[in-house]
Amino acid sequence: MPSPLSIRRVVLYKHGVGYFERRGKVTGSETAHLDFKARDMNDVLKSMTVLDLNGGSVSAVSYDSTKPLEQLLSEATIRIPEHGSLTALLGQVKGARVRARVGGAQVEGAIVGLESLPVVQGEASVVRPFLTLFVGASLRTFDVLELGELEFLDEAVRKDLEFYLATVMSSYKKDSKRLSILTAGEGSRELFVSYVLESPVWKTSYRILLDEGQPPLLQGWAMVDNTGDEDWVDVELSLIAGLPVSFVHDLYNPRYMRRPIVEVRSETGVAPVIPQEAYESAAEPMMESVDDGPFGSADMASSSAMPVMSAPAPSPLRRAKGGPMIGGSGRGGMRETLEQSTAVTTLTKEVGDLFEYGVDRPVTVHRNQSALVPILHRPFEGRRVLLYNRATREKNPMACIEFKNTTGLTLEGGPVTITEDETYVGEAMLDTLKPDDVRFVPYAVELSCTVTVEEDLEDGPVFRARLNRGTLVVEFFHQRRTRVLARNKAKRPQVLFVEHPRTGWELKDTAAPAETTDGFWRFKRELAPSTSDTLVITERTKGHRQYYLGNLGLEEVTFFLDSRFIDPRVAQALRDVVAMREKLAQVVRDVQRLDEERTQLFRDQERIRSNIDSLKSGASQRELVERFVTKLNAQEDRLEAIGREMERLEQERTRLQAETNQRIESLSYEADL
Repeated sequence: MPSPLSIRRVVLYKHGVGYFERRGKVTGSETAHLDFKARDMNDVLKSMTVLDLNGGSVSAVSYDSTKPLEQLLSEATIRIPEHGSLTALLGQVKGARVRARVGGAQVEGAIVGLESLPVVQGEASVVRPFLTLFVGASLRTFDVLELGELEFLDEAVRKDLEFYLATVMSSYKKDSKRLSILTAGEGSRELFVSYVLESPVWKTSYRILLDEGQPPLLQGWAMVDNTGDEDWVDVELSLIAGLPVSFVHDLYNPRYMRRPIVEVRSETGVAPVIPQEAYESAAEPMMESVDDGPFGSADMASSSAMPVMSAPAPSPLRRAKGGPMIGGSGRGGMRETLEQSTAVTTLTKEVGDLFEYGVDRPVTVHRNQSALVPILHRPFEGRRVLLYNRATREKNPMACIEFKNTTGLTLEGGPVTITEDETYVGEAMLDTLKPDDVRFVPYAVELSCTVTVEEDLEDGPVFRARLNRGTLVVEFFHQRRTRVLARNKAKRPQVLFVEHPRTGWELKDTAAPAETTDGFWRFKRELAPSTSDTLVITERTKGHRQYYLGNLGLEEVTFFLDSRFIDPRVAQALRDVVAMREKLAQVVRDVQRLDEERTQLFRDQERIRSNIDSLKSGASQRELVERFVTKLNAQEDRLEAIGREMERLEQERTRLQAETNQRIESLSYEADL
């Protein structure tokens, strides 16, 4: 049966859900039915609210089980096959009381059974079903095909049949689940039902009209999608901008708890309980134009030399009743036509941190269709400027609208199409804007302006020197200079904003930027017609170099002194260190020389011993052996002397090394240059 509850209100959100309200009439204890997709049941069960607005009550809300169709039908006491359904049904309900209409008479009785009997028709015999009823105290048989009506008088049988048929009916829509609202009361009453479902996100699309001599005009459209199985006919539509919390939680599927298995067991002695130990206890004015500009005229100028592109935002209701909002010039036909054709009386309000657009007229969106709904038609404060970002486009800036949200509304992000003097000039994306937020909306490349960027990087002079623990650290600035040359080839003045990346360096000898973002400094330049302008941006960051004093020579000491990294006292101390290092180096060289001599002596001794071993007995050979032995004795004496000298030199080296290290570590100095 069709639901008496029709959709009256729809609220769409930006996070993928929609809020729906239904109202309808019920009488007495009538049951209202609603059909939902299976995937929507969790949201419905989580959010549904049911109210009887006229004194009745809602006794329960039932819904289809998650069991498969075969399992549900197996639980029914009645089974109706595909063929022979009537005879099969009557054969299953023996004993059920029925009221049968045969011809013009009615007969009440209990079903005894059903049998097939041959009936002669002409020359042939046809088998026909006959129903036997126990009427009063007698049995009566009726031709089933002659029964005009058969009413089941037993409530249990009737309910079983209704359950079976409803279950089979619900299976035809595989993805549909029926929810039944059981009510109790007297007379006709109004029933209110609300719930939240997953819904497509509503989208926004904007149009900006730029006309010379008039403030820019913003027109907004909302795109809504009805993906449900029911038409929205004359519904109250609201659109919510914001991002409330929403989630999916499974309430539809039955949830079972695993229970422990308890067994009977024999008792044993009780051991003492030992608890575990606890280790822890509980601005600048918005926009100034260099001349009348493409969107302003001199009569709109503020007290400054440059007029501000602004206009008061009239009340939405007054716009709907009156004529054109902005007086058009000779080329203002499109503007006036848009004003009259899409008179928007959107009612807006803050809902906590959210913002609501309420469409003041009924909206109809048929199932599986979408619709464009006007939600905004207001002037705003803005002007045409140029925005240069080297990473976006190296040679040209982008033509932008410097957009200040003076509409008084929260504007959701979306695409925007810009027309100027009734001509399409470009497209852009609009960020989400709160009232009075300012954004640049780039929509085209400005070919009449070219930009050249040159960079050079150099190290500045040392501004601090610090000597400590044997290391001299000098600090200086890395300096980067960026020259931005802009050439305005147009015959009109233009305002150029240059975006320069913020990389952690600080500005030096550079005018303060007009604006600062998370990633950029934004410098403002006024470009006269057919002229060039140069912007110099100087940045610096600290750098440092380290020198280890143990590796210094006299040339480095002289360089440090001439560069004023150190004073004469420290310079003399460093010279002493260099002299000590020279002594230490000489000792090291002497040790190396003696070590080389000792090595050579070892080689000679091996050669002499080898020669002695090769000699044979004889007078002449004895003389040669004595000669070799004498030489070996002399070499041994020299080796002993070398050993003593090397020991002395090692002691001297250790002393000089310690003295040098102590002298280096004791030096301390700091100066700002």
